[in-house]
Amino acid sequence: MIKLAIYGKGGIGKSTVSCNVSAAMAKKGLRVMQIGCDPKADSTSLLRGGERIPTVLQVTREKGNALALEDVIYDGAFGVKCVEAGGPVPGLGCAGRGIINALETLEKKGAFELCKPDVVIYDVLGDVVCGGFSMPMRKGYADKVFVVTSGEKMSVYAAANICMAIDNFKGRGYASLGGIILNRRGVEDERSAAETLAADFGSSVIADIDRCEEIPAAEKAGKTVAELFAGSRADEQLSCTAQAILDAFGGAL
Repeated sequence: MIKLAIYGKGGIGKSTVSCNVSAAMAKKGLRVMQIGCDPKADSTSLLRGGERIPTVLQVTREKGNALALEDVIYDGAFGVKCVEAGGPVPGLGCAGRGIINALETLEKKGAFELCKPDVVIYDVLGDVVCGGFSMPMRKGYADKVFVVTSGEKMSVYAAANICMAIDNFKGRGYASLGGIILNRRGVEDERSAAETLAADFGSSVIADIDRCEEIPAAEKAGKTVAELFAGSRADEQLSCTAQAILDAFGGAL
């Protein structure tokens, strides 16, 4: 089983990339599970026609130990299994601690044994890399982290912080940096900025996704690009992104 995490600054398109990569991998015949680790709980919405699903934390508050996996695991586009960790009641509790509790609940309930995924994708907010937000990097969860960035200054800054956290954790047997995914925003010298970031951490830009009309159009419709614009350049680039991620594991499947 391949286990990976996709991190990125809020608003950079990491969930859009995650959903489209999940769809592309599922189209290749792989069993995919995507776990949203963002308190907004909208990570998997593009795989569900724009619909949000009940979160692990929400159902835990309602049912406690009576929570069943069918309460929190939903089918998405191309058969992708969708899960949202969720967050605390606004103003109460710690979002990071909530992610820890949610992931531990899934593990305790045997989610992976039930679904038997070939690929598990954790979609993680990367504005802060502490506490629960670093949980998917820890031993036993993701084996590699892929960081989504544009060439914009704040995006690169956030991406560098994520890469630094990965670098600081490497002595503990945590996830390693799998590569940088460039999600273009049309700023000057974007590729150069992404390549410089990657080089600073001994990595590389494994995927380059153009700014285009298809991705936001599909997002507005609550769908993946593979569903609405199959065969388009955007679809091809996202499929190549999925393959590049798989290649980073060296045929581990």
